[in-house]
Amino acid sequence: MTSRPELATDANLARGVGALALFVVLAGAFLAADFGSAAWFPADAPMTEGIGYALIGLAGETPLLSNGFLAAFEIVDVVLVAAVVAAITLARRDGGER
Repeated sequence: MTSRPELATDANLARGVGALALFVVLAGAFLAADFGSAAWFPADAPMTEGIGYALIGLAGETPLLSNGFLAAFEIVDVVLVAAVVAAITLARRDGGER
């Protein structure tokens, strides 16, 4: 049986200020970054090929040398599966266990 969550009354102002400072630093870095121009691919190229080239930064390479985009998809796949498994594990955990 689940119990009602209790609100934390010992809120620490330093944590909030730290989180706000981190947000400001990351927002400033994002706004100051130079992303360059967008990479365009031929209209007849398959969608997955274009995404793969953009994912690993191989725009403008020859198709023979840039067919390694499958490795990037596999890495992203493993990370996403691990995130889903971790989310399920955390969701199934009972309140008393740690």
